[in-house]
Amino acid sequence: MKYVIGPAVTFLLCLLLWSSDASAFCGFYVGKADTKLFNKASEVVIARHDNKTVITMANDFQGDVKEFAMVVPVPTVLEKDQIHVGDAAVLKHLADYSAPRLVEYFDPNPCQILHPESQAMDMMAKAAEAPARKEREKALGVIVEAQYTVGEYDILILSAKESHGLETWLSENGYKIPLGASMVLRSYLKQNMKFFVAKVNLIEQSKLGFTHLRPLQIALESPKFMLPIRLGTVNANGAQELFIYMLTKHGRVETTNYRTIRLPEAQELPLYVKDKFGDFYRDLFTQQVKREGQRGVFLEYAWDMNWCDPCAANPLSTEELRSLGVFWRDSPSIQQRRGLMPQAQNVFLTRLHVRYDAAHFPEDLMFQETSDRNNFQARYILRHAWAGTDDCPAAITYRQQLRERYEREAHTLANLTGWNIGEIRNAMNLASLPGGDNMKWYQRLLTN
Repeated sequence: MKYVIGPAVTFLLCLLLWSSDASAFCGFYVGKADTKLFNKASEVVIARHDNKTVITMANDFQGDVKEFAMVVPVPTVLEKDQIHVGDAAVLKHLADYSAPRLVEYFDPNPCQILHPESQAMDMMAKAAEAPARKEREKALGVIVEAQYTVGEYDILILSAKESHGLETWLSENGYKIPLGASMVLRSYLKQNMKFFVAKVNLIEQSKLGFTHLRPLQIALESPKFMLPIRLGTVNANGAQELFIYMLTKHGRVETTNYRTIRLPEAQELPLYVKDKFGDFYRDLFTQQVKREGQRGVFLEYAWDMNWCDPCAANPLSTEELRSLGVFWRDSPSIQQRRGLMPQAQNVFLTRLHVRYDAAHFPEDLMFQETSDRNNFQARYILRHAWAGTDDCPAAITYRQQLRERYEREAHTLANLTGWNIGEIRNAMNLASLPGGDNMKWYQRLLTN
């Protein structure tokens, strides 16, 4: 029997989870990036605990089955009962459950937003700090003319009366400047020049960081936690895609001989991406591969297998997990997690995605299990604007900021995929929005 959870119940569940120790993302799931988006894609499930390993292997072989052959190095001679034929449907379920996903949010009425008490206290604290900070800036003769966040950088535009005050301000605010800078600063101040200063915003940087034949399954014991991939590159015509699903007891798995990189996540995208999410994700992944010099192993999903948020598919059942080699499960009885969700099954899923060839991956993949059980998913967001007619001050400000938000979404999409910013703006029809005819000359010029 399948149950459908309505929007109201989902929202209530999100609120309850958010108030617990769980890290809830919520939102309404609207689509996923299927492994079929990628050519020459193979999938491997590795269930491992202690030195015991069960490997389930599938691939996208096409052609006469008489031509099919799979060669996988193993550390020992396998007995017949160590070899099984797996269920492709279970592997597909695991792939769907962990796939990169698209979710929708809907902006609330800005006139009815209530600030939590903690936010109010933060605002009061910042308000109390502001006069002291401004007083210090005044004493040093420094004025913050403007401030922005651009990509992964926090930008300030400064003006100053004299070089010593500016040098002191920069030092006090964590900007490292070379000795003897006063003389150079003084020469620019004489020309009435302003100063562009930047710091890396670590949060934004992490976001940009920049998702057939029946599978064969083998069980073995070995201290080596690895996956041989080099044979697959010998006669390969170009790079190959590999999706690895790790089922472990304690936490996330990472590679030890190549970098494991978290894909950009929680990025807000233009609404029209809903109809081309597959194209978006394929191009995003290609961009990330290029930025890592074609040598990275990418994390698409890391989550406790007892739940999901939002769900691209239901979590796997105990029987399905066992069929993939999970042998360490505790008692099959399921306790309730705070009355809301099943208790952890001691199965943590890590989904890795690698595009490899012989030139960039000369070694087999070596792994280690960590104790990190933090949730991660390649999740991308569509945020629908509030379309009400209320005219409170918050609503007026909200509408004034919408165009800036749309422009930010356009730049995010261009940065993630390499798509042309001008074409993105046209697809979003930004010119027809309020303020669209007020684009600066350089915004119209710099479209790449």
